[in-house]
Amino acid sequence: MNDLSTVSIKSLIVHQAGDSAQGGKLFLSENPLETNQEELNQVLTHFMLKSLNEAEQYRLDKDSNLVYTAIGSFFEDHSLFLQVSKQIAEHFHLKSSTAFAKSGELCVVHFQQVPFGDQFRDAIGIFHAASRETFLKPSLKTNGIELLLEDGIDLKKPEKAVLILQQDREEGFLAYCYESGTAKQGDAQFWKQTFLKLQPVVNSYHSTNAALGMCKLFISNELNEQFETTKADQVDMLQRSMEYFKTHDHFQLEEFGREVLHHPEVIDCFNDYKQQYEVAKQVNIEDQFNINLAAVQKQQRFFKSILKLDKNFHVYIHGRKDLIEKGYDERTGKHYYKLYFDEEK
Repeated sequence: MNDLSTVSIKSLIVHQAGDSAQGGKLFLSENPLETNQEELNQVLTHFMLKSLNEAEQYRLDKDSNLVYTAIGSFFEDHSLFLQVSKQIAEHFHLKSSTAFAKSGELCVVHFQQVPFGDQFRDAIGIFHAASRETFLKPSLKTNGIELLLEDGIDLKKPEKAVLILQQDREEGFLAYCYESGTAKQGDAQFWKQTFLKLQPVVNSYHSTNAALGMCKLFISNELNEQFETTKADQVDMLQRSMEYFKTHDHFQLEEFGREVLHHPEVIDCFNDYKQQYEVAKQVNIEDQFNINLAAVQKQQRFFKSILKLDKNFHVYIHGRKDLIEKGYDERTGKHYYKLYFDEEK
């Protein structure tokens, strides 16, 4: 989220929950924290909301979803903040008995004046932090400065975050969600599916993100299993895929096949893989959709153009695969790549 200047924290409470399967304890606070300090308010708002992507939208599943029911009760009556926060913490702790969720601080926050289009909304934020960072705290003494080792929460990014706006209740409320890569380890579905029961809003962002994720897995895994390819071939196709999404405003499946995959048998394999991917990931990727540049930028870091050879060489490939030749040297018993170029810089 970019513009946080209007956002304020009305109420904030911190509970401890998670890892109940391994004996993690549930501790419920009885009193919200005082957040009337302007500097603290700004730091917490930035920490909790900055990583959320407004283009990546979700809705809460309305059926048998305690989070949806609890949030709905709060939006009807703000005096229920303490009760609702406890329900959410207890629910998080209960679900952590069957999934990977480390014990840590679960913050529930009532935000006001959250920008939504040209209007403002109230919202409930839920944030979970399990990791600790060690830092040095200087302490001024009469005869000098002492350094103390203390543990605390890293304020760079939350590990898990969701912001649920008082918007579109009948559709399940509008939500923005974030989860760090480290937090996803163990069970990538816990935060979004098991605990929150979020469903993505089908828009250009989700369509682009899902399609690029599918392309990456197809080229990196399925392509090599079905056809005789080299790593250079895979890198080249990854580059062509990313270039297609960066230079086109609209995705068309048939056009993508012609411009990126080229060969009819590879196109057929890709179409079959798309059907399998949609079932496995429980997503629906349309054959045509508008390409979202924010999703392209997010996925770009996963489309690496590096050919790694043992631990000695990294070859960066930016195009012209026809100038790369792979071979095998019987004398040394080693594979090799031959690169053709006009000028050395």
